[in-house]
Amino acid sequence: MSHSNTRGICTAVLLTAVVTASLVEGYHRFVKNKTQTQSKSAARPQPQREHSEELIREQLARNYAFLSEDGMQKVRDQRIVVVGAGGVGSWVATMLARSGVEHLRIIDFDQVSLSSLNRHAVANLKDVGISKVECLKNHLLQIAPWIDIQTRNQLWNLDSADELIFGDDFQPTYIVDCIDNIDTKVDLLAYCHEKKLQVISSGGAACKADPTRINISDISKTEEDPLSRQVRVRLKKRGVITNIPVVFSAEKPDPRKAQLLPLLNEEIEKGSVDQLAALQNFRVRILPVLGTMPGMFGLALATHILTTIAGYPTEPIEGKNRYKIYDSILQSLAGQQSRIGKVDQRVPISLHDVSYILEEVFRGKSPISDYSSRLTLSRWDPSKELSYQNVVVLTKDEQKIHEEKVLNGGQPLEEVYSSEVLQKVEQRFAQERYYSQFR
Repeated sequence: MSHSNTRGICTAVLLTAVVTASLVEGYHRFVKNKTQTQSKSAARPQPQREHSEELIREQLARNYAFLSEDGMQKVRDQRIVVVGAGGVGSWVATMLARSGVEHLRIIDFDQVSLSSLNRHAVANLKDVGISKVECLKNHLLQIAPWIDIQTRNQLWNLDSADELIFGDDFQPTYIVDCIDNIDTKVDLLAYCHEKKLQVISSGGAACKADPTRINISDISKTEEDPLSRQVRVRLKKRGVITNIPVVFSAEKPDPRKAQLLPLLNEEIEKGSVDQLAALQNFRVRILPVLGTMPGMFGLALATHILTTIAGYPTEPIEGKNRYKIYDSILQSLAGQQSRIGKVDQRVPISLHDVSYILEEVFRGKSPISDYSSRLTLSRWDPSKELSYQNVVVLTKDEQKIHEEKVLNGGQPLEEVYSSEVLQKVEQRFAQERYYSQFR
């Protein structure tokens, strides 16, 4: 090959390399400029996207078919405040958002923890450490991006009540109480009563596991729910007796079932137990919770809200029809009058009083055996007239023995029962004297 041909080939190769390098560099600059443009665009506030009403209605099609056009319009117009965004509240907020409620305000001071994940509606591992309200908002806007979700990452209390409930002219139509602290819960319910706000409350889901025992009733008729019982007693002091629907479990306690975990000795030895709480007056012990139960409570709350708002007919069976049981118990007490020689079988106890004595005063079980089945009422001290403070809850077998030995047999109570039983009965009577101030 001649020298001139070799130089021509080299020149051609060089030119090709230069052109290729120029093309590659140009491509890199294009990609870089495009990326920078996209980054700047993402950093700028984006205009509110208009959401297609057709697509919204398609997403809510099953609800429209169930609740009707008019009912769904009422649902979509709601402005609901959910106080408490934990196991129960997260499910309430989630299902209200999925069902078309277009204005939600969620209030909670707490953060998502690793132990929250067994019961929280939407939180995952990446959410641990962030506020529960922002966690909910982030997830719910991915489900229903057209709704307005306002969050308040703070503790609800009376000092901040007006701002948290009505701030920014929110004008709520419904309040959902998902608080597990008694004092705060009572304050919220009394506040709603004073402001004439429609409210529904959650009872305690801790230590419960039987889904067939979940009820919806007025707060005056809840049973086997220590949280609702304490709230009811405290509300009575403020003049609030009825008109607060509550979701609760009527499942009875049992020594074999989960209970509030005791504080470890080393924690008690550190000093004042109250100092162990994250916030003053809040619980410091762990509540055993089966993750499914808060979800069912939340779903029951959301269902009641939606059907009530839409005007959909429902008929909750209050107390699982326990009024038949109460009537049987009352008849047994009246029958006892005859068995112990009383001519007049009338008793100064009404059907409503049976529920009160059984559920609130004696907490649904006999003070003698702590049994909670086959219960009835009995006169206690034969020397005293029948009254709220002289009637006890016994099993039917215990009632028979009590009649034989005490009411008919004339044996003193001290000979028949241990000092522990006598003391427990007197404590129940003392509690009734206290409750009677607010009846």
